[in-house]
Amino acid sequence: METLAMHISNGIIDGPVAAVFAALALAALTVCVLRGRRDLDDRLAPMAGLVAAFIFAVQMLNFPIFTAGVSGHLLGGALAAMLVGPWVGALCVAVVLVVQALIFGDGGVAMLGLNITNMALLGTAAAYLLIALLVRVLPRTRAGLAVTAFVSALVSVVVASQGFVLQYWLGGTTDLGGNLAGLAGTMAGVHLLIGIGEGLITATTVLTVAKVRPDLVYALRGLRPTSAPAVPVVGGVR
Repeated sequence: METLAMHISNGIIDGPVAAVFAALALAALTVCVLRGRRDLDDRLAPMAGLVAAFIFAVQMLNFPIFTAGVSGHLLGGALAAMLVGPWVGALCVAVVLVVQALIFGDGGVAMLGLNITNMALLGTAAAYLLIALLVRVLPRTRAGLAVTAFVSALVSVVVASQGFVLQYWLGGTTDLGGNLAGLAGTMAGVHLLIGIGEGLITATTVLTVAKVRPDLVYALRGLRPTSAPAVPVVGGVR
């Protein structure tokens, strides 16, 4: 089976497991909609559209992992979490995945719940948990913001890849070669390399936005500038 898709293709995971994850994804996205409505304002709404468009573009970079319909690519969950927060960020990634599956045939439509769970939910959640921690423990400098963006992007990509390993263990139907540990290692190794690239892109993009409009960086909201900073502070980032 050769894939034209960026994500899990139809038939890689069996129907019952795909249905369970579709239900889980729908429930989680409903929560994201309800919570995201509280965050949306005149700044966040247009930024969400820009983030979704950017994620769609970077996800066009596709790296085949197996010949049986699985491939790796940049995800964008960390970037979305940094700029528009976890709730709206997850929705941005999910919208991109739905458009790609329905219009461009990227990823099986029957596998949408699996792909959304891995990339929109797991990836974004893992990224934001790290972001919430790192922005509080690292220096309020551009270097600290860059490290936060890079590390959260790297980790989120690897976490998302392991979501597929779990799903394959529960209901894999295609022989991807080797045992489950080998599959997990291959996915982690490839996505570690992809994560480095995504981390660099995420850090560069977030720093660019923070330099021009720090008020548009969701991760910086609510942070108080440190007292008596050694260098000027702009939006909490020196």
